[in-house]
Amino acid sequence: MKPEDIKAIFSLQPDAAIAYLEPKGIQVSWDWQDMLDDAHATAFTVAKTMKMDVIDDIYSAVVKSVENGQTLQQFNNELAPVLQRKGWWGKQEVANPDTGEPQTVRLGSPYRLKTIYLTNMQSAYMAGRYVAMREAVDTHPYWEYVAIMDTRTRPSHAALNGMVYEADDPVWNSMYPPLDFRCRCRVRALSESSGRSRVLTSPSLETKYVDIGTNEYTGEVRHTERTGIRVNGEFIAPSPGFNANQGKSMLSRMASIAVEKAQATHPDIARVALRDMMQNKRFKESLNTTQSAWVTKLLSGSQS
Repeated sequence: MKPEDIKAIFSLQPDAAIAYLEPKGIQVSWDWQDMLDDAHATAFTVAKTMKMDVIDDIYSAVVKSVENGQTLQQFNNELAPVLQRKGWWGKQEVANPDTGEPQTVRLGSPYRLKTIYLTNMQSAYMAGRYVAMREAVDTHPYWEYVAIMDTRTRPSHAALNGMVYEADDPVWNSMYPPLDFRCRCRVRALSESSGRSRVLTSPSLETKYVDIGTNEYTGEVRHTERTGIRVNGEFIAPSPGFNANQGKSMLSRMASIAVEKAQATHPDIARVALRDMMQNKRFKESLNTTQSAWVTKLLSGSQS
């Protein structure tokens, strides 16, 4: 990634980005199809990580890179030797956990570490950017999709460049970057005066149920949803695994954590805490229907 790309994408303070990564659970997976969309937002995983200590090492390195602002080279220099010592490196024959049969797989490599670094950094910082833009929605009610327009930009992402929609438009539920591995796109907030003349009518969202491959060992056919829009007749949507808005998912996850803690606390204490938290519009919007009903019941005094 070029310096100008880093400046464009990672210009935020890391606090919200760290908040995106740190509450994530860790889940071991064999195939990338095992973890898609919202699952990616709630759990940190790397395919072919059979050993929990390996995924712990990778996760810790990603969090450290965000906390300390490490470059890709620093990330690689620290993590690669650890993974090599533990044998998670290069092409190896490993038993498939579903069948027990040996399978030749590619584990760690400089290319793969680069993908892990860039994808997680972009997801974390765009989640943080989402939080910051939601805070400013009263003064900056329009959002613009921004692609880095160079020879490496995917044509579908370039087609979205410059499109402006209201911050509350449902289009951002799925069309909020990153839309794919190594996606460098971002979104910027526009003021009323800057965005009013450019805002587009809310597009019709289209959802396709797509085949993402068959497990050659078990025969299981994998499918997932892709929700996108039509641009000049072409269907443009996030790639499989990126169909969820990482920032919105992060807020929902944090709201869930807050409600879970409140449910484990004495109702009188929970009532005081949640009464204050419900004054925060962002927190209130992050609750799902069940959580909202429970909090409403608690604050009405009928929960004991």
